[in-house]
Amino acid sequence: MSGYSFFQRASRAFNDYPHLPKVLVLFTVSGGGLGAVCHTAYADAGQNDAKKKKVVVLGTGWAGTSFLKNLKDPSYSVQVVSPRNYFAFTPLLPSVTCGTVEARSIVEPIRNIVKKKKFDADFKEAECYKIDTVNKKVHCKTTQQSHFGGGTEEFTVDYDYLVIAMGARANTFNTPGVVENAHFLKEVEDAQRIRRNVIDCFERASIPSISEEERRRILHFVVVGGGPAGVEFAAELHDFVKEDLAKLYPSLKQYARITLLEAGDHILNMFDKRITAFAEEKFARDGIQLKTGSMVVKVSDREISTKERSTGQTVTIPYGMCVWSTGIGTRPVIMDFMKQIGQTNRRVLATDEWLRVEGCSDIYALGDCATINQRKVMEDIGIIFSKADKDNSGTLRAEDFKEVIHDICERYPQVDLYLKKRQLNNFNALLKSSEEDAEINIEKFKSLLAEVDSQMKNLPATAQVAAQQGSYLANCFNRMEICEANPEGPLRFRGTGRHRFHPFRYRHLGQFAPLGGEQTAAQLPGDWVSIGHSTQWLWYSVYASKLVSWRTRVLVVSDWIRRFTFGRDSSRI
Repeated sequence: MSGYSFFQRASRAFNDYPHLPKVLVLFTVSGGGLGAVCHTAYADAGQNDAKKKKVVVLGTGWAGTSFLKNLKDPSYSVQVVSPRNYFAFTPLLPSVTCGTVEARSIVEPIRNIVKKKKFDADFKEAECYKIDTVNKKVHCKTTQQSHFGGGTEEFTVDYDYLVIAMGARANTFNTPGVVENAHFLKEVEDAQRIRRNVIDCFERASIPSISEEERRRILHFVVVGGGPAGVEFAAELHDFVKEDLAKLYPSLKQYARITLLEAGDHILNMFDKRITAFAEEKFARDGIQLKTGSMVVKVSDREISTKERSTGQTVTIPYGMCVWSTGIGTRPVIMDFMKQIGQTNRRVLATDEWLRVEGCSDIYALGDCATINQRKVMEDIGIIFSKADKDNSGTLRAEDFKEVIHDICERYPQVDLYLKKRQLNNFNALLKSSEEDAEINIEKFKSLLAEVDSQMKNLPATAQVAAQQGSYLANCFNRMEICEANPEGPLRFRGTGRHRFHPFRYRHLGQFAPLGGEQTAAQLPGDWVSIGHSTQWLWYSVYASKLVSWRTRVLVVSDWIRRFTFGRDSSRI
């Protein structure tokens, strides 16, 4: 039988039995026929790939990694672009600075995460420097020096959907000398530099020719910022010095000092007052000097200048190492993008409740680089009133809201916050609290809701928020094709800005503040506050469970066991 005749029969079998084509192609076709059939198969595969939506993810932090871990739809082709090829568990960075945990233990290669996914995924270690919304392209440059030309290489990536999760940089408030002389604590490399610098300070101070005054300056560690990161680092550093370095440098322990500078009245302002008071008292007992009302105005290579709010005077503080932890600032590429889309008077990117960048239908932003621009109730007050006024009478009674109350509270979460503050169960109780069984018109309705918008709060720039946003957006992408048939989505009430998914709602699961000495403070949902050694073990359990993989869990737990057994590592490497 000739090859051509065999190929004809194979072709008829292919048409008569569509469920057998792959078996027929792989096992019975040979010679030139294989090339012809395989060419058709690859052409079909290419057509399928061409139909896939291209999703570009910028960043491998909490938001971007959470999005990748929860994305399941194989109809997407995902391109990840980030200057670092790993995800870092940033809550443990203070532990890395003092050798409690090794840097390698808290990172997971991003390729280990995406290789397990069903969708096509590729990673490029590069930095995005420009976003072209007109041509839907992302301009990138490599972070490594080229072996041939000596410079960076540039390339572009096309997208159908763009997910911006680039995080933020440290906010210096344009204070002179901060960038040149202070250490930051945002990346793994920052923690490693701080660790080396602490050891360098002790080694330098141990040289016999150093004067007493200079030795005191070198071993004076200053932390700027009384937020969770600054407080935790100060506590970790105190334990490192007192429990480990004091044994290795016994002649220097009397010179070591730690000072925490805070511009506000108290540290840990976002926590319950009981936690703030306990933290300040514990730092006083431990010998950590706490200076509140001190705003840093200048940082040199040897001194920090602060303006004291109580006296108005400028005070100069000699130091050996300074760690700057005072909030977050906007990355230059995000600032340029905001100018491009007309968001010039903002600190970070503004998105709607579905994490879409305002003015860009196919671009989403999440994490520290963006904030949700929640719609105000008073902007849509007429729509809310008309939706409840089904008989067009111009007046409302409490029962008129029975069908729309859930949608109102979901679309405008500040309504729910306002009701809880007033200790009211629902919207009906608010109406009845005005005049029992009375009908209200739109003017009276406006007066009842006049204070609602004041309850709106921006979400904190935390890993918890970023992770929940990444998970939410991935679930939206997973259901995007399913919901195409119902573009208005499950909600009956939306006012303006309609979308087919429920808006993003942040669920606060609590927050921790490690204070050193195996003591931690926790503020959990329901205003439950726990402080002490037992809370430290809760902190260990929660952080171990939140690590991104079993590999990192095993490494971090083994580091904790090593620290309990042998102490912290004081080597410079």
